Amino acid sequence: MRDGRITITQFIIEEQRRIEGATGDFTSLLNDVVTACKEISNLVNHGALIDVLGQAGTENVQGEDQKKLDVISNDVFLKTNEWSGHLAAMASEEMEEIYPIPRQYPRGKYLLTFDPLDGSSNIDVNVSVGTIFSILRCKGACQDPGAGDFLQAGTEQICAGYALYGPSTMMVLTTGNGVNGFTLDQNIGEFILTHPNLTIPAETREFAINTSNMRFWEPPVKRYVDECLSGTTGDRDKDFNMRWVASMVAEVHRILTRGGIFLYPMDEKMKASGGTGKLRLMYEANPMSFIVEQAGGMSSTGRERIMELQPSELHQRVPVILGSKQEVERVVEYHKEHDTNAAA
Repeated sequence: MRDGRITITQFIIEEQRRIEGATGDFTSLLNDVVTACKEISNLVNHGALIDVLGQAGTENVQGEDQKKLDVISNDVFLKTNEWSGHLAAMASEEMEEIYPIPRQYPRGKYLLTFDPLDGSSNIDVNVSVGTIFSILRCKGACQDPGAGDFLQAGTEQICAGYALYGPSTMMVLTTGNGVNGFTLDQNIGEFILTHPNLTIPAETREFAINTSNMRFWEPPVKRYVDECLSGTTGDRDKDFNMRWVASMVAEVHRILTRGGIFLYPMDEKMKASGGTGKLRLMYEANPMSFIVEQAGGMSSTGRERIMELQPSELHQRVPVILGSKQEVERVVEYHKEHDTNAAA
């Protein structure tokens, strides 16, 4: 604590002390994750000054063009977390296979999944980007884990968080006991607790969706958005504002601070190509769903609670609808009505 302010290190240690039999491994692991996010924040902040912007000339496992910072941020996460002995393996959105801990380092009892730079398509235009991470227990052969050890439902997460690299760098974190936000004080190099007990308002007047896909939406999503757009002249009897940043970290952070709903739903274009959704279950949907639910919100595919899905593969994609509880419940109800009528 500095001048009455609580650092993220102190906060994590105090959380650990509430857990009987805690060894400190989890606390140390979180500190390593925090260190990686500080380094990525520094890289993002310097941008063109250190020649880290632009295309990398490579593709990730999803066939997406990688930015230089995608590759660099992924390497930062691996190198910062591989050596301390707390992890059995890591899995990254940017890598096809899992990353076993190198043999020269001890192996621990946790698994780490991460999206090293979410929203990186925005990096060259100086729009907020972020890092998303999730921690699981290794339940299998922790000395020689495989991809199957990562395929745990979101309800099995013991921690999820994200770092937002914007006008200020923030870390938002849950260990299943609410959600707290920390702001990086650049003068001392520490994250300071600035947003304790974040709670999402149950109602909202904001929605975020990529309207360029409107012609492909399923009827329940189109019904919901049409109601929002109708404003005070429609069934909702209130005006809505639409937001779209194309950075999930930025979208979720806005929802945490002032409410809202974020939709990246299933659509007919995805179905036609055999897709199961857009966002990655392990690296984006599960950790963000954990955070949103812990803050009093709700997260669904439109038909199922995201955190109850049993993953079938490491890079599985799912539809995502999350945010203020009453709004998500409304969209889920529209899906139920549509599916019931379609089956009749």
